[in-house]
Amino acid sequence: MLYPSIDSLLNRINSKYTLVTVAAKRARQMQQNNDQQLENTVSVKYVGKALEEIDAGLLNYEKIEK
Repeated sequence: MLYPSIDSLLNRINSKYTLVTVAAKRARQMQQNNDQQLENTVSVKYVGKALEEIDAGLLNYEKIEK
């Protein structure tokens, strides 16, 4: 079973595409800066850690209208 579940993630971010974009950008930031916000994570990979941060409510995004 995957952790965190897609259902709990979609309660935080309502679009799968936005979820993937936010997680990928955060994973890149973590890889470059080594600055994860959670001390204990289930996942060892950066994308998994980013998804755990989203599930914990530590990451938000702002939609920019053009």
